[in-house]
Amino acid sequence: MAKKVEVKDLLEAGVHFGHLTRKWNPNMAPYIYMERNGIHVINLYKTVAKLEEANEALRKIAASGRKILFVATKKQAKDIVAEKVASVNMPYITERWPGGMLTNFVTIRKAVKKMASIDRMKKDGTFLTLSKKERLQVDRLRAKLEKNLGSISEMTRLPGALFVVDTMREHIAVKEALKLNIPIFAMVDTNSDPREIDYLIPSNDDASKSIEIIMASVTSAVAEGLTERKSEKQSDNEGDEDEAPKVKKKITKVTAVKETPEDVVAPAKVKKVKEVDAPVAAEEAAPKKQAVEKATKAKPAKADDLTKVEGIGPKAAEALVNAGFESYAKLAKAKPEKIKEILTEASPRMAHLDPTSWPKQAGMAAEDKWDELKEWQDSVKGGVE
Repeated sequence: MAKKVEVKDLLEAGVHFGHLTRKWNPNMAPYIYMERNGIHVINLYKTVAKLEEANEALRKIAASGRKILFVATKKQAKDIVAEKVASVNMPYITERWPGGMLTNFVTIRKAVKKMASIDRMKKDGTFLTLSKKERLQVDRLRAKLEKNLGSISEMTRLPGALFVVDTMREHIAVKEALKLNIPIFAMVDTNSDPREIDYLIPSNDDASKSIEIIMASVTSAVAEGLTERKSEKQSDNEGDEDEAPKVKKKITKVTAVKETPEDVVAPAKVKKVKEVDAPVAAEEAAPKKQAVEKATKAKPAKADDLTKVEGIGPKAAEALVNAGFESYAKLAKAKPEKIKEILTEASPRMAHLDPTSWPKQAGMAAEDKWDELKEWQDSVKGGVE
């Protein structure tokens, strides 16, 4: 379990310092504690609560196998974010935000593939056949691509979530994520609008110490999710290995019963014994059967991870599970109009979501066609055909 961040630690890091009162956004009023010397002071108790909520959601996304894209291009944040995020092997943008990074993801992937093709040229010797001027141009192109896109080279599909430091500066990234229904996590200062953010962390987004303590907490939650996913995979593999010998034992036992000489020599006798024992066995089995039925009713089946469907975030998944669509099979039979109605009732902020393709994706997931689902999601932008 990740270490809980205390209010005292946040206070020492200066997380409570907001902007000048004349620069504030009125929508941040619920998270402001007081005003001191013309500067707003953030309520750190609410910061701790929101940080825990964001960490739990990020842990679930990481455990589901989806990538989380971190964005921080301001000077005091870029080095901290690059160091912390690289330790958990997640993609990040710390230079400039390339326009269309999410909404035009196919083109961005082509640029990343160009970088890989240059590396292949250097390995197979093709690079040496170029003239000196051409080699210089290719090297410059490779360096430029590495600087801007090197950190997202392993991100082969749209991310499961976006984490932003300073939403005012990264407003283009926020708008692209909103358009594609990607959940947004962000450090939000007193001059920012929190209404566009799904999981906000009210905090000072200008001080390096403040950014460092928040990023340390967030990345530890992501690391915890990745560890959980790894342990689940190992337990699944061990379960598959143990299953084979059990089946073999059962088959051997059945064969031994069939080859018993009593069945061949005295079938009538065996038949009588079976007739006498049958009611007794039924009486003995009845309480056991009732106990099993009670246990089954007491322990409901675990809900499927609906966030694996492109376009469904943690909050949307929670709303669907509460409405009775806890499995891929049930979601596959649902009508998009009904899903839209459920989301709108759960929260007006989810009214913009487009669930047209969700039943189709859920159908593929229910049939364990994960490769086909991934291929479809990679070819379709944001899960919208």
